[in-house]
Amino acid sequence: MADPIHKETVLDSLRSVNDPDLGKDIVSLGLVKEVDVHDGVVRVEIEIPMPIFPSRDSFRAAVADKVRSAGAEKVEVAVTSVIRGYRPPDRQDVLKEIKNVVAVASGKGGVGKSTLAVNLALAFARTGASVGMLDADVYGPSLGIMLGIEGRPTITDNEKMAPLEAQGLKVMSISFLTTKDTPVIWRGPMVHGLVSQFLSQVEWGELDYLVIDLPPGTGDAQLTLTQQAPLAGAVIITTPQDVSLVDARRGLKMFDQVKVPVLGIVENMSFFLCPHCGGRTDIFRHGGGQKTSIELGVPFLGEVPIDADVVAGGDAGTPIVAAKPDSPAARAYTHVAERVAAGLARLALQEGGDSKSLFMEW
Repeated sequence: MADPIHKETVLDSLRSVNDPDLGKDIVSLGLVKEVDVHDGVVRVEIEIPMPIFPSRDSFRAAVADKVRSAGAEKVEVAVTSVIRGYRPPDRQDVLKEIKNVVAVASGKGGVGKSTLAVNLALAFARTGASVGMLDADVYGPSLGIMLGIEGRPTITDNEKMAPLEAQGLKVMSISFLTTKDTPVIWRGPMVHGLVSQFLSQVEWGELDYLVIDLPPGTGDAQLTLTQQAPLAGAVIITTPQDVSLVDARRGLKMFDQVKVPVLGIVENMSFFLCPHCGGRTDIFRHGGGQKTSIELGVPFLGEVPIDADVVAGGDAGTPIVAAKPDSPAARAYTHVAERVAAGLARLALQEGGDSKSLFMEW
């Protein structure tokens, strides 16, 4: 008969298990919340500071295998999630009920920024997280179309605007305050006022994530948000072409100057997968996003293929993560969401430490 395994032996075995997203062992990270040994059964409870994505199934199996190798005959592993939040130390009084505020930005238009933003939010929501979306693209709002919603926000008892809801998301957009064909012809101070109102006069409630779709470039809306919103971090989207990569670098430098952590770069329209033969074609070249991320010292969050269903889903009000979650493009967006969530969890665990050195360890 084998000697009974002890709790300390189990913990020692788990010190060699690294969290796949956070990059350090789960014991030193404080993720092992409970180890119980009773009647020959070892029960391990692990609590991660981010949503539980599908990749956690293999992580759970790796933990069980490690405990068995330490001498346990029967192992039960439970992985739970408590999403932690990060906000800049000087923005504690803005959007206080929201744990993580994430900006999605691009240096130029037409690279798929809004599509990334909405699919990122939906990927978060599919894990059970509470998620909101702010369409801050004042001159070209599109989230109403992409989510299939229209209408005007109601006013709450405390005289704030209530966001509209669609597909599990709370959504606010300038398009809800104007008519469909009304152009927004505003100077900088008006843009500043609207963005400030969205930050202070919307009843978001408690959210795990608020995803903000920024306008392209580095103008008034971006400046207002980076100065006023408690941005936990920014995601930069680009395409493989040189002109897009140059603009992406400018956008990244803007966030660096205003001291907003850049969570990483996404390369959109990275390649085309033939739906018939499965062959891959790099239509707009390939690899520029990853090369740029290495040059600038920020994480590369992933590459998203060209897919006609992405366009069709956005036009129909059912983005691809909701319409076809198992498609290659939807899986790519989900992978990006997982990396973004991991970056935010790292910041939360560091409690505002040096974000650049934090990400360089990734």
